[in-house]
Amino acid sequence: MTNDKEYNPEISNSSLPLGRVGGGSPLLLFGGTTEGRKAIQTLEEAGTRYFYSTKTGEQDVSLHHGTHISGALDADAMRRFCIDHDIRLMVDAAHPFATQLHHTVAAVASALAIPAIRFERIFPHVDIPITWVDDYAQLSSLLPSGSSLFATTGVQTIARLKPLEKQGVSITYRILPRQSSLDLAHTQGATDDQLCFFNTADDDADILRRLHPDAILLKESGTTGHFLSKVHAAHALGVRIIALRCPPTPPQFHVVNGPHGLRLMVQRLLPDFFPLHSGLTTGTCATAAAVAHALHVCRGEQPDSVPVILPDGETIYVDVHYGNTYAYVLKPSGDDPDITGGIEIRASVAPAAAGITIEGGRGVGRITLSGFDYPPGEAAINRVPRQMITDNVKLITPHCTVTISVPEGEYVARRTFNPRLGIEGGISIIGVSGIVMPYSEQAFVDSIRKCMIVAHSSGADRVVIGSGAKSEQTLRNMYSFLPPQAFVQYGNYIGETLQIASELGIRHVVMGIMIGKAVKLAAGHLDTHSRSSALDKDFIARLMLEAGCDSASLEALNGLTMANQLWTMLPPSLHEHFKQVVVNHCMQHCEPLLPQGKLEILILSSQ
Repeated sequence: MTNDKEYNPEISNSSLPLGRVGGGSPLLLFGGTTEGRKAIQTLEEAGTRYFYSTKTGEQDVSLHHGTHISGALDADAMRRFCIDHDIRLMVDAAHPFATQLHHTVAAVASALAIPAIRFERIFPHVDIPITWVDDYAQLSSLLPSGSSLFATTGVQTIARLKPLEKQGVSITYRILPRQSSLDLAHTQGATDDQLCFFNTADDDADILRRLHPDAILLKESGTTGHFLSKVHAAHALGVRIIALRCPPTPPQFHVVNGPHGLRLMVQRLLPDFFPLHSGLTTGTCATAAAVAHALHVCRGEQPDSVPVILPDGETIYVDVHYGNTYAYVLKPSGDDPDITGGIEIRASVAPAAAGITIEGGRGVGRITLSGFDYPPGEAAINRVPRQMITDNVKLITPHCTVTISVPEGEYVARRTFNPRLGIEGGISIIGVSGIVMPYSEQAFVDSIRKCMIVAHSSGADRVVIGSGAKSEQTLRNMYSFLPPQAFVQYGNYIGETLQIASELGIRHVVMGIMIGKAVKLAAGHLDTHSRSSALDKDFIARLMLEAGCDSASLEALNGLTMANQLWTMLPPSLHEHFKQVVVNHCMQHCEPLLPQGKLEILILSSQ
């Protein structure tokens, strides 16, 4: 977009008409950074239209549901664009030092009563000595004549550093290796021998070793700006580190610093953007409750929401509530079909002599079998949630005991995998990312993995897998000599289950399968859900011919609506032969997934 009054958008990947068409595109994202890319990945999951705005248009991004617009926007042009396109939410994922843009977005958002999100970077804690400055004018008193400086603050700051050259400071400017940056550097008076180029995070360390300047100047650019790597490289060489503080974020913004937080905030401010909403794991809820009660016990505070640092380092805010001796979270599961959705997860924090101890109270299950992160007898609080609780609570107090409890846990656990896993008395506190994605296939596969681990640890000479409860009962009757833990339900995820068996080194797997799933599997569909595969009558006809069926049976196939009808279409004398044909095709697709083990496939006649 141009900056003049004749506002004229330049639109690339133009899949959307301009103006108020079909409700417009409700979200406007400002990027051009790594955070911009992350925001795109998150927003693309919605399948909803949006605009992606960058200043130069030079960033190479792949948009399927977004429209890329390029060029700087002043306040008037931004306001008119938002009105013309029915923008109802703005997301600012631009560089932390794009101060003018941040204030423009904040001002326009306030004027139009549009909520705005600031997608900020994660700023790591640094113990290395750094000289902090708030503006470039402070540098003149820090760098004497005759000193050398390596400036990594970007091509647009060259003009602001030129006064240092006049007082006798020798400066090398690091810029991006593109023609527009080189042209701008020359325009600001930089010569070629003053320039070096940045391609990867290792370049700065290499340049520092080559130049060995008296000082390095950098911006507080966060983890994605390679701030730590530059600091450590300079410190190792004894180079003085001078850093510009990140400008404060305008108060109008809702601040997030990662993709999970972005999605949760978009869900809150623009609920209809994502058709399906994500939620929080029991581990994140337990952590938030622990943080809240620690704040109350140690500082007398009772905030309505508390920050929780997720395993990937980003921070989200979780709503909390308080009882007489505990804090709690009502677990938000989003649109995931999670039976723990809405339950109360409590935490109480008490002073301790040393360290942080995590215990399970009422409604948190106890481990009775091997194969988990912790031995039998321990509370079913997995490793990642324990680490999350520890890392977050220690920011408030280094010595305490945290007790997690779930009042409804024992009742809810009866409808989970826990009984078959040997976890008794309650639910598990689980979660790897801290976030529950809607209708998460991964969550089901993770449950299969846990069951397979327990089955492998049971000492049984084989693991028997079936699609559901009824098929499992048939298989249990057939293999009554095996312990209950040796039986695992795969649902529709046959491929994933066999791959897990291979990863665990399981040597013998017996798979029971109904004919409907079997003919899909025979055709190569390792996920047999109806959304992923359907009955292929042409393929079934080929199976029937291979089994020796006559033309009458093939003609009857035209009326097939359910796979179980095959048994009435096939002559009884061919039933067993047809089963073997189907099994042979299934084995072709499944055996490669268990290369070091033995696989048996049984077609079950009833479920």
